[in-house]
Amino acid sequence: MRVVGGRHRGRQLAAPPGDTVRPTSDRAREALFNILSHGEFATAGQPFADENVLDAFAGTGALGIEALSRGASRAAFIETDRAALSALRRNLAVLDEEDSADVVAGDATRPPRAPYACALAFLDPPYRSGLAAPALTALAAMGWLVPCAVAVVEIAAGEEFFPPDGFTMIDERKYGAAKLLFLRREGAAR
Repeated sequence: MRVVGGRHRGRQLAAPPGDTVRPTSDRAREALFNILSHGEFATAGQPFADENVLDAFAGTGALGIEALSRGASRAAFIETDRAALSALRRNLAVLDEEDSADVVAGDATRPPRAPYACALAFLDPPYRSGLAAPALTALAAMGWLVPCAVAVVEIAAGEEFFPPDGFTMIDERKYGAAKLLFLRREGAAR
């Protein structure tokens, strides 16, 4: 697994042993960031440049690290698994991104109050867990998402998802075993 774009392009990312973490494939991550960089998401270049981003159910931190590599100003990572947290912290240290990151050892469905709000959020819960919608609701309630934030949810290709109140589905793409859902949080633009 490697960073696919930006200033850390080609750098390897560590993953914990075993199958407790299922990182987003390089191919799906590259497609995701191409989608975010073009069309309605791109207003002037990278839509997440100089923005805060959130990587919930972070695992190795690949999605948040990819955003930092491509110009995000700050990234928050929420993860519960100790081995994944260790790999995430190691990845941030190797890439010298520790000063741009906040790592929260906790549950994205019961997050603490946010230190700052994010314009872009990635949620990659375990497949078929049903945790994405409750996490979106909890993250919004605890101040993690700005009004009109874009949330990208990765679930299994055959899994159903119903956006929670306050979120609108704007796009959906399938990549092998994964389905990427693009949602926008309702609210007045910043």
